[in-house]
Amino acid sequence: MPLLAVPLFLDPKLEPPLTSLLASSRFLHDLVDGLGSPLNVVVPDRIAENVARFRSVFRRHHLEGEISFAHKANRSSALVRRLAATGAAMDVASLGELQHALACGFTPGRIGATGPKEPEFLWLAACAGVTVNVEGHAELQALAALVRRHGLPRMRVLLRLSDFSGTAVKVLSRRSRFGFPTSELAGLLDACERHHEALEVIGVSYHLDTTSLDEKALALEGCVRAMDECRARGMRPRVIDIGGGFGVSYLADGAQWERYTSQLTLAAMGRREALAWRNHSYGLSSEGGTLRGSLDLYPSHRPVAGADYLDELLRSPAPTLGRPLATLLLENLYDLCVEPGRALLDQCGLTLARVLETRLETDGTHSIRLAMNADDCALEEHGILMDPIVLHRGERWESTEGSAESFGVHLHGNLCLESDLITRRLVFLPRLPDPGDLLAFPNTAGYCMDFNAHHAQRRPLARKVAAYLGADGWQWRLDDQYWPIHSEEDAHEV
Repeated sequence: MPLLAVPLFLDPKLEPPLTSLLASSRFLHDLVDGLGSPLNVVVPDRIAENVARFRSVFRRHHLEGEISFAHKANRSSALVRRLAATGAAMDVASLGELQHALACGFTPGRIGATGPKEPEFLWLAACAGVTVNVEGHAELQALAALVRRHGLPRMRVLLRLSDFSGTAVKVLSRRSRFGFPTSELAGLLDACERHHEALEVIGVSYHLDTTSLDEKALALEGCVRAMDECRARGMRPRVIDIGGGFGVSYLADGAQWERYTSQLTLAAMGRREALAWRNHSYGLSSEGGTLRGSLDLYPSHRPVAGADYLDELLRSPAPTLGRPLATLLLENLYDLCVEPGRALLDQCGLTLARVLETRLETDGTHSIRLAMNADDCALEEHGILMDPIVLHRGERWESTEGSAESFGVHLHGNLCLESDLITRRLVFLPRLPDPGDLLAFPNTAGYCMDFNAHHAQRRPLARKVAAYLGADGWQWRLDDQYWPIHSEEDAHEV
């Protein structure tokens, strides 16, 4: 069967307010005409709604604590300022992010510093009085020395742990380069006791790069046990920070994802036509008719993600103690802190690119060249596969989900590099765009907008605007000129 007769759509999951924004095609075309391509559009009011969804999970389990945005997921000032108005907290991982959070309205008591920390970062964290997630013995010593040298108030610290294990536990926690192995906890607490007058241990935390509920349940139970050891030494810990990793479901249809990955497996084994540029197979290969490797992709459709994932984790039984994890927290009156990045940015923005050229290739596919490069919208760099949306100039966008027509296209960037592909895979579109039309890549606010962006070939970075609903419809401001006073209280619900 010819390739074009079996389109493999990956329709993006779309929710308000992105659906309303995409329906305002003329507004988006005007923005790109005035500000250039590519253009990132963020929707600050949606992030407030996402915070509320996480808060509802806390209430459901009768828990107290913080919802702390992992700033590294997006550099936007508009999003951070909107968050400052919600009562959420901020997780910063660099000197610049800490300065930005303070400038956008976050008070030190609502900021936590994580990740590797250069001396300047530690100094400002100590002087401002933010909570510090301590990553190692050297950092612990340096922080205590700063407090003493400058006569600063006692610093609040969380002890970041890793390498959790336990008796009668079948699941092993994967290694992390962040934090202290739990086997070193006794020595770590010895050091904390020596610096008691400079540092106050308010709790423990972990950072796991996994979607496994079992691994995270093991880590959370391990943190409860670590808190017991702190209390046995006369400390008064009250906070367990479980980091992020709650995920986003990018696709509307799980069956499309299953079908695509199944066909990708067949293509890697040579049992059907290639689905990507120059036979790229996303980590899969065939050796003697046997499938090798593993799929190097983000699970673009996730049945449980975001706040729902947190809810499921809290309902999960502790591996050895047996009781639900939320019950363990309640029994000990511990506060729960979470650090979503991607999950708080779900449906919070999109990236627009102007079509420069559409060309028919000899194999029946089309090449579309865009006024952007692969790092301007790094979906595939982060393993995310989903279809863009064509916004035809002068036409109102309407969903084409389930369209019978299809055109197979490869999306090329504007750099003089063979590797500058917006998507390696063959993308199927229900209708071909013309030069001057826009491709909208939805749900790019989490990591994909600017985490990889650069000034190659002296091309400017994509500009960023904040869009919000006002009395007269969609309005906008440059990202650094937006403040929460510009949005209506319930703009994301309109």
